[in-house]
Amino acid sequence: MEFQTKPEIALQQIRQALKQKVPVGVVLADAGYGNGTPFRAALTQLGLPYVVGIESSTTVWKPGQQPLPAPARKPGRGAPPKRLRRNTDHQPIAAKQLALGLPCSAWKDIGWRQGSQKALRSRFAAVRVRPAHRDYKRTEPHLEEWLLIEWPKTESEPTKYWLSTLPVKTSLKSLVKTAKHRWIIERDYEELKQELGLGHYEGRSWRGFHHHATLCIAA
Repeated sequence: MEFQTKPEIALQQIRQALKQKVPVGVVLADAGYGNGTPFRAALTQLGLPYVVGIESSTTVWKPGQQPLPAPARKPGRGAPPKRLRRNTDHQPIAAKQLALGLPCSAWKDIGWRQGSQKALRSRFAAVRVRPAHRDYKRTEPHLEEWLLIEWPKTESEPTKYWLSTLPVKTSLKSLVKTAKHRWIIERDYEELKQELGLGHYEGRSWRGFHHHATLCIAA
C-alpha cells in the first residue's frame, strides 16, 4: 500500500461513497483538511458543498477584490502572459486581518443549539471572498465562497474560521448551524472510541481491526 495523507484517504472514501450512491450532504471538516486547497477543490469537482475549518493565516482577497489580470503582451516577447498577478499595492490578506477590520455591524449574535445547561450562542460574521492560495500560478481566480468567522464577546480576537461553498443566499444562521454540526460527529466518534471500545483494539492484523471496528460501529 502507498502512503496517503488523511485528506487523500478522506477523498478516496468520499468517492467510494458517491460510487455506492450514499445520499449526498454537506461535507464538514476541521482545519486539518480544510487548510488544503487541493482537498477543497476536489470536493467542488465532485459537486459537493462544504463547510471546512481553516487557520487564521489562510490568505483571501477582500470582498469584491481578486488578483490582477495577466499583463498585456509586449511586442516581440513571444506568447502573451496568461497567469494572474499581484503587485505591491494589491495583495491578499490573512483571514484574521480581514476579520479584525470588519465593522461592528458585521457581527451578529447567533445561537445554534441547546446545550446541557443553556443555549449555545456566540458572535459571527460572514463575507464573500476569494481564496488566494497560489492564484498567481493560475489563469482564472478562485471562485467566491463564504468566509465564516466566530468571535466570542469574551475573547480578544476571533477564534474560529471556516470556508464554505454553500449557496450565496444562505443565511448567517444556517451557515453557523451547519459549521457547528461537526460537533455531533466528534461526539459520536468520541463515544465510539471510549464507550463502545473502538480505541481498545490491541491486535496486529488489519483483518482483526476491521472485525473489531465493524462490531463497534454496529453497536
